[in-house]
Amino acid sequence: MNEANRAYQTRRKAGKILLCIFLAVMALSQIFPLVWIFTYSIKKSGDLFGPDLLSLPRDPQWINYYKAFTNGRIPLYLANTLKIVIPSVVLGTILPFCLAYACTRMEWKLKKMVWGIVILGMTIPIHTTLLPNFIWYKVFHLIDTHLGLIISYMAFTMSFNSIVFSGLLLSIPKSMEESAFIDGAGYHVILPRIIAPMAVNGFITVGIMTFLSHWNDFLMANTYLSTETKRTLPFSVIRFAGQYASDYAVQFAVMTLVALPPLIFYFGFNKWMLAGVTAGSVKG
Repeated sequence: MNEANRAYQTRRKAGKILLCIFLAVMALSQIFPLVWIFTYSIKKSGDLFGPDLLSLPRDPQWINYYKAFTNGRIPLYLANTLKIVIPSVVLGTILPFCLAYACTRMEWKLKKMVWGIVILGMTIPIHTTLLPNFIWYKVFHLIDTHLGLIISYMAFTMSFNSIVFSGLLLSIPKSMEESAFIDGAGYHVILPRIIAPMAVNGFITVGIMTFLSHWNDFLMANTYLSTETKRTLPFSVIRFAGQYASDYAVQFAVMTLVALPPLIFYFGFNKWMLAGVTAGSVKG
């Protein structure tokens, strides 16, 4: 019996060691691109093609960040990005919450059909909708407007965000609503005052994931926006790409600046994101 216990403990320790090694490799694979981008951002463009991959330069070129901030028009592009991302994140979080509530907690005739359409939306690639949306946006004069981009962002996050909220709402006991209904409360009271506070982790999770996907988007922004003064942050990178030569070091500096806000958001709200993802895994 003691030998069996020792063998079990040995296998358990070996499993933990292998798991730690695997997680360490995964962590390094995620951290490596960030370190690589930063080290290249403080080099001269001619030094990027040398043999050293992650070596820090003896003479850091911090002026690359000044060039990135000014010549990359980051203040203008940042303002445009916030004008698009903030309303799309707010609406892309509240509307899926309401849709998920309607499809998981309420009874109405077309509920199954609507929820089927929501799930079907997960299977539609973005690339297949660019041309049809462009034609419709041209009819409604939404081309080269921030509103058109907000609508596109909301549409492509609606299905996934609704599914995340549905799992979370299914874990909330219906007795919370039933007692409120008995007291005469309506949906306009139950949703913001009872259900929403219990789903706060879901709001944080969905909000951050929506923010990250919208912040880094270039495909739809490049398709629907053509005026220089209306473009978003990803366009800062291509401003330093010329026809015959590119300022690669400044491009890496732009990438670093653009990547900072998502990193800050992720590490700042990581605990709530994990809680929101796992909240709906166990049905209450």
